[in-house]
Parts: sequence; structure tokens; C-alpha cells
Amino acid sequence: MEVRDAANAKDVKLYTTDRLREEFHIPALFPRDEVKMVYSHIDRIIVIGMTPVHKTLTLEAGKELAADYFLQRRELGCINIGGAGVITVDGVEYYMNPRDGIYIGRGNKELTFRSCDPENPAKFYATSCPAHTEYPIVKIDITKARKVPCGSVEDCNKRVINQYIHPEVMQSCQLAMGLTQLDVGSNWNTMPSHTHDRRMEVYLYLDMGENDAVFHMMGEPKETRHIVMHNEEAVISPSWSIHSGVGTKNYSFIWAMCGENQEFTDMDHIETKELR
Repeated sequence: MEVRDAANAKDVKLYTTDRLREEFHIPALFPRDEVKMVYSHIDRIIVIGMTPVHKTLTLEAGKELAADYFLQRRELGCINIGGAGVITVDGVEYYMNPRDGIYIGRGNKELTFRSCDPENPAKFYATSCPAHTEYPIVKIDITKARKVPCGSVEDCNKRVINQYIHPEVMQSCQLAMGLTQLDVGSNWNTMPSHTHDRRMEVYLYLDMGENDAVFHMMGEPKETRHIVMHNEEAVISPSWSIHSGVGTKNYSFIWAMCGENQEFTDMDHIETKELR
């Protein structure tokens, strides 16, 4: 498990491109037949990527959590962005079609992940954060996700937000997670931009071609920076940072949040003309 420290907004102003990427950018997230985990001290979120091909992968706690098992004091959300797969939780199997999601609450001990077809393996993207109590497992396929259309063609940001782990869909402790899909011809997400001091956020960009990119905007509103993102790469956004992007063409992204609250509309909006 890779561990990353929290970042001070005053220090980030002095970062080079390489240092910015070292702190916030998560590449190569889906190794074949391995579990990749990045633990951020920003609200103690863990970002996880898995591509089981010939092996069944097990999620284990490791020394970093000082726990008997991974979900002893945590909850987890997962969305499958690859082929069909199966997640087994304490002996119960959950069949995961492409874009299916699942919430797994605190206290579940044994978590394994496998693909149904090694020629078209599953890609499990998961996030986990501390949890104060137990809530039941909920399987949320994309048809059951709450759909929120927003944006416009004129503003190049017409999109649909699919809310998987969200108070209006199901109950969790603090984790929220969903998938946003941009329409053809739209390339901006989350613009006008915002911050939310009460929680952090992680984006996983996907549905991008080999030569496509998203310029992910971050930093304080009057001291912005950018990180160039490619397909199936993630980026960590501290609570003090904007988190917005513009792509070379339309794309999708999975967002995950944890922190003080789950109020999706609790954000501090920023006038675009105020950005620097």
C-alpha cells in the first residue's frame, strides 16, 4: 500500500509539475492480477484498483491499517469498469456487470474479486474511508443509480450524474460515490468550479482514447494548477482545492467523497471570472 501525506495549500503553490503529480496523481491503477492501493492522509481515503485475470484477488488490511481485516473500521464502495466479474463478501457472491456498483459496510471480513472471462477481465475500482457503524451491503447496478442531468450544450458541459452511494439511494457512514458521463460534444466537468471545505474528493477519469487527455484543474481558486490526466488515472483533490477538468473530447469520471458530511449540494461556488 502506498501512503501519501496530506498537502498544505501554501506549499502546493511552489510545486513543480513532477511534484504536483507525485502528491496527487495516481497512474497505473489497474495492474493485472494485483491489488494496487493508495492511502491518502487527506480524510484517510484509500483508492484501490484491481484487474483479476487468472487469479482471485483478496483485499487485506496490511500494516498501514493496524486492523485484523480491511473493513474492521472502514466502509467501501466499488464500481466495475471492465468486463463481468464477481465480488464475494464473507461467502456471498455478487455478480458485477460492467458499470455495476456495490456498497460494502463495516465489519465484513473476507472480500475477494475475480473475473468471469480472462479474455475480458473485470476492472474493479474501489474507494474506502473510515466508518463509525455498520450498514448493510447494497448492490447498485447503473440502472438503479439516481440520474441527475445537468449542464448544457452551449456551455460544453452537458452530462448525467449517476449517483450510486448517495443518501437518496442508500445509506452509508460518510462515503459518497458515483459516475458522471459527458455527452458527445461536451468536454467540461464541474465548471463553474467549486470547493467544499467539509470533504475531499477523488476523480477517476475513464472512457478516453489512447491519445486523449483531460486537463484537471486544481488548487486554490486564485492560485490554480493543472494535472494532465489520461485514461483510467485518478487524482486526489484536497478540500481546499477546486476540482474541474476539460478534455480533448467527451469522457466519463467516477467521483468519490468523504469527510464531514454527505450533502451533495454543500459546496462553495466560485465565479469563473474570479479564477486565476
